[in-house]
Amino acid sequence: MQITTVAVGGQFEPRKIAAALRTSAEEIAMTVGLGKDALQRRTRINSDKTQRRLRELVEVINKVQHRFGSELMAYAWYRSEPLPGFDGRTAMQLVQEGKAQQVLEYIDAVDAGVFA
Repeated sequence: MQITTVAVGGQFEPRKIAAALRTSAEEIAMTVGLGKDALQRRTRINSDKTQRRLRELVEVINKVQHRFGSELMAYAWYRSEPLPGFDGRTAMQLVQEGKAQQVLEYIDAVDAGVFA
């Protein structure tokens, strides 16, 4: 996912992310642990928390996209694949809990062959 295609003026745009992933802005809000209203008002979209969560989603998708061959397959992995060592939680559940850094570190470890 090219950041330039999902951001405008230095801010992540939920509707552009949703379009790239062929889903709704409401679903994007849910997958990053925000209420659907967080992506409806400009002041909420531009808040630090909302922008951080959207950035984390984009970072995770970008980090695994090469492995799955497409943004859509990476998004499916993000939502549904339990990660070893995280009590069966998915990347989405971890991001919702504010643990995106752990997901990114896990992906780096897998890429380095630690869990291979």
